[in-house]
Amino acid sequence: MSLFVVGALHLDVVLRAPHLPVLDETVTGRSVDYVFGGKGGNQAVAAARLGAEVSFAGRAGADSFGDMIRAELKNAGLDHRQLQSDAGPSGMSGAIVDDQGEYGAVIVSAANLNIDADAIIVPESTQLVVLQNEIPQAVNTAVAQKAKALGVQVWLNAAPVRALPDAFVSLIDLIIVNRVEAAAYPSPGVPLLETLGADGVRYDRQFYPGHSVDVVSTHGAGDMFVGALASCVVSGADVAQAISFAQAAAALHIATPLHARADITARKVEDFLAAQRSR
Repeated sequence: MSLFVVGALHLDVVLRAPHLPVLDETVTGRSVDYVFGGKGGNQAVAAARLGAEVSFAGRAGADSFGDMIRAELKNAGLDHRQLQSDAGPSGMSGAIVDDQGEYGAVIVSAANLNIDADAIIVPESTQLVVLQNEIPQAVNTAVAQKAKALGVQVWLNAAPVRALPDAFVSLIDLIIVNRVEAAAYPSPGVPLLETLGADGVRYDRQFYPGHSVDVVSTHGAGDMFVGALASCVVSGADVAQAISFAQAAAALHIATPLHARADITARKVEDFLAAQRSR
């Protein structure tokens, strides 16, 4: 069975600096990387690299960023035949990562706001659909309705925070949030999984402690967690069983330099977990 991710695509311009600037401050940076991003793209690529069969639908623009996005999707080995083309610019973000690995970012959605929901088809083999709040609510609702018509499970990574219509929430099987987002959805009416960074995860009245690692950058850690969680579930695990693998994948992600993150595999995650258990 397979995973179907519908979501945003960005080309992230990631700057390394001693600290994030305050109002009116100019900070001298140390380096810049151009990194494939967008929650939808990140989660789909993470799941594919961890061994899941993944299909993706989204939209990229007619610019050099769009070319880089398309190449990354192709290299990840996922089915991106439902990638739509936009005549305008691709989505992008500017992120600043400080010496502690923490970051702040600004996104510009661009082509992601023009996704044609009517053109999206949920593949027949789909077991799970994953959505996020970086694309228009109307698109998420339309895709969730199509998935439910086929009896397919739907997850929402409710980031960034926005109001969720009751009719849409009724189509969702699991909402995944971080601390900030959890405060915005205190009683969502469906199962909630809250990630707490290195502190752990809360799900179904249970707490799952996290891992302590040397942080290179936390940028994209949440997306790695969601992609890893989804890859485990479509492989036959339930959510509770998949949490430890997803936590390990996220920990390995933040401890790995940006240029080497594409080499994180399921085997490396399992090896990391084994090492943690033997301590």
